[in-house]
Amino acid sequence: MINLLVASSVGFLLSVVLTFYGIKLLRRLNVGDFIQEELEGEHGHKRGTPTMGGVLFVASATVAYLLTHVRPDFTDGLSVKATSIATGGLLCLVAMLGMALVGLLDDLVKTRRRRSLGLGKAAKFGGQVAVAALFVLGARQAGVVTELSFARPLGFELGGFLFTVLVLIMLTGTANCANFTDGMDGLAGGSAVWMFGAYVIIAFWQVRHLDIYEAVDPLALATVAAAMTGSLLGFLWWNAPPARIIMGDVGSHAIGGLLAALAVLTNTQLLLIVIGGLYVAEGLSVIIQVVSFRTTGRRIFRMAPFHYHFSLAGWDEPTVVIRFWILAGIGVSLGLCLFYADFLALEGLL
Repeated sequence: MINLLVASSVGFLLSVVLTFYGIKLLRRLNVGDFIQEELEGEHGHKRGTPTMGGVLFVASATVAYLLTHVRPDFTDGLSVKATSIATGGLLCLVAMLGMALVGLLDDLVKTRRRRSLGLGKAAKFGGQVAVAALFVLGARQAGVVTELSFARPLGFELGGFLFTVLVLIMLTGTANCANFTDGMDGLAGGSAVWMFGAYVIIAFWQVRHLDIYEAVDPLALATVAAAMTGSLLGFLWWNAPPARIIMGDVGSHAIGGLLAALAVLTNTQLLLIVIGGLYVAEGLSVIIQVVSFRTTGRRIFRMAPFHYHFSLAGWDEPTVVIRFWILAGIGVSLGLCLFYADFLALEGLL
């Protein structure tokens, strides 16, 4: 429990301070956001807002997690003792930092070209797959359960190949869905706070019931999730409407990569669809829009991802953001209820 408090508190404080100074630095470097032509009317005022802010909360979460491995030692005076990093925590860092790097490269290309188009689709997807492949290789070495899972393994063995494919889809898909959701001030970050908070609860519950669950280092997973929760709250202090800084692809990719990693390592693969329901809906809206336009020539939404549909329909941006936060909270609440209901059923209490 102390680890969780330290990780979340340090993450929050670091993020608030780093983002404050990061805004000034990015403004000095003229690293501003670029707006799609279709959104110039509604969101043109955001042009030039400092972007790539995701670097700051990713760094805060990483430092906060690593600091939980430092202990004061009073054996012979006052000294500092470092403990080893659990494999589960290291794998989470690989997924988060790896996806963040892909997003950072995308942001840097946008900044260099002075337009909203970054890396090509092949380059971006290739980078995401490479990170996901590295993660799944490490997860297999760490002994992760390769069964299909919901709130816990379902007894349906996927085998090495199918499990690898599933994890590749999960990491790349969640990273892209989080990226789709990042389009309004505070939308992706605020909703992610709910989701990571859920994984703090799930992973810590698994720590207390190791005889039931087969997660990989659940205490480390809960600590990483707590560090990211606190860091996102600190970033949201400056990112809430009207945002003084935007997370960029580096932030959204990191969020998606870490969420998927937590789902894989806690054996809650399918439960992620519920907990991350808002991100899933955003991704589906893009798929539906593309398929509909290419097959019928008609658009289902005014614009996809579908948070823009409501914006173009006349909703104020803060209204869209807050209502979508509520929807994200409902998905997270439902996911936690299903997780706990499964536990009660397993114990014969339901």
